[in-house]
Amino acid sequence: MKPTHIACLFASLGMAGSAVAADPFFVGNWAFTAAVLAPWADPHRKPDDAERARLMGKTVALKTGEISGPRPFSCVKPHYKVTDYGPDMLFQGAFDEMYSADKTVDPKALAVSLGFMGTHIRTLETGCEIDLHFVDDTTAEIGLNYYVYTLKKR
Repeated sequence: MKPTHIACLFASLGMAGSAVAADPFFVGNWAFTAAVLAPWADPHRKPDDAERARLMGKTVALKTGEISGPRPFSCVKPHYKVTDYGPDMLFQGAFDEMYSADKTVDPKALAVSLGFMGTHIRTLETGCEIDLHFVDDTTAEIGLNYYVYTLKKR
């Protein structure tokens, strides 16, 4: 084999190795940038704004072996699984529960109102209390109590 072929072979192996070793798209720092009242919130009950105020501007760090951030988002040993959810399964099935209680509720329309497009929404199951639903590679949403929080990747 010629030296140039060997060099190309090693170069291509090096590129493949670095692609395999790259962190998943979700690893990194995610900041709370917005919060809206969740569709499942009781309209007759004013939610406590203290939690929302405490979280805004804070960062959640998704690492390969842990999640760090404000309560209840930290987790010592997450078990990550990326999957696609339908609109009905977002926020731990909240939209499906709403539909079950009232057939006029449209889970897809609710998802669209929060920025999700299509019928397959990439979701990160963490094995902890919270799942992240991705609007795109740099925007995720999390449901907590009566709010849907937007996180932006930093």
